[in-house]
Amino acid sequence: MIWETVVTTRSSRGRVHIAPMGIRESKEGRVVLAPFRPSTTLDNVLATRVAAVNFTDDVRVIAGCLTGRPDWPTRACERVECVRLDGALAHRELALARIDEDGERPRLHCDVVFAANHRPFRGFNRAQAAVVEGAILVSRLHMLPPEKIDTEMKYLAIAIDKTAGPNEREAWSWLVARIDAFRAERAR
Repeated sequence: MIWETVVTTRSSRGRVHIAPMGIRESKEGRVVLAPFRPSTTLDNVLATRVAAVNFTDDVRVIAGCLTGRPDWPTRACERVECVRLDGALAHRELALARIDEDGERPRLHCDVVFAANHRPFRGFNRAQAAVVEGAILVSRLHMLPPEKIDTEMKYLAIAIDKTAGPNEREAWSWLVARIDAFRAERAR
């Protein structure tokens, strides 16, 4: 199972990086990150050996990171030299334990050294799920045919129209604008 989260890291110079990322849990209970090469997240974890996984219902963070809005409020972690999202529902602080090398996508097995819940999860919202799926499509614009993007976005827009609040509508507008800009760039 893959959990859609936001991973926060810092460079060896302290520069914060925020990135949406699907994570897994290993049989041993470790969090497994699998960033593609090249990746700022990968570089930062290899340099500092720590990260934080953030569980959020603010899908603007996910959409924002994929559409040129990478700066979100953070605060210091409790036990590792990293930051977490200030508005996260919960977070886990990670220490790198083992690396499974791969030329394209190494697996970073991390121990959870601290975990905290910050506010309750209020329930599922179809529009939030639609934004997450739309963000995944945006992250793959260079790999997917335009027809697939159009079909998927049209279907996901139903959930936006029926169930979105202001945050989801804003995030959705960013994704649609990014798709339009990508197509305009390609048409040149």
